[in-house]
Amino acid sequence: MTATFALLAGLTFGAALAAVSLRNLVHSALCLALSLSGLGLIFVYLNAEFAGLVQVLVYVGAVAILIVFAVLLVRGIEPSGESVSRAPILGLGVTLSVAAMLTWAVWQSPLVHRETPSPPKVTVRAIGERLMREYVVPLQALGLLLTVATLGAALIALPRRDPRSTSTRATPS
Repeated sequence: MTATFALLAGLTFGAALAAVSLRNLVHSALCLALSLSGLGLIFVYLNAEFAGLVQVLVYVGAVAILIVFAVLLVRGIEPSGESVSRAPILGLGVTLSVAAMLTWAVWQSPLVHRETPSPPKVTVRAIGERLMREYVVPLQALGLLLTVATLGAALIALPRRDPRSTSTRATPS
């Protein structure tokens, strides 16, 4: 394991741990975005550039931002005084047990001990060219849909005005 991979894995794991343990939902959502970005960087480091790019675009660019929008729209950033779990030691024990069983199962698999296949010859450039030639209309429609959704979320997030309050517009009499 190289130092770069260890650094990326540590960053990803630390951000994921912070995402599930912080009490402020906005901070948790931002740590989730950082963790997903770290996973995308790990993909890039392992020569899976397209998977890393999709990871960042889909999960960080869409899912994590959607979570941040949802948290900000609900306006309930701080949790109530009660804790969800009253047995953190039991939860840690179950988590470590499941992780140990999964690690053992993976190491017993014959897939771990076989040779690594050669990487595919498809490049990110070839995928981009195909997207822009064959799928340009659905790609543009998706961009338009995401723009409308973002504008709708921004309109919902705007503070509401009281209709009974005085406004600067002249009302017809």
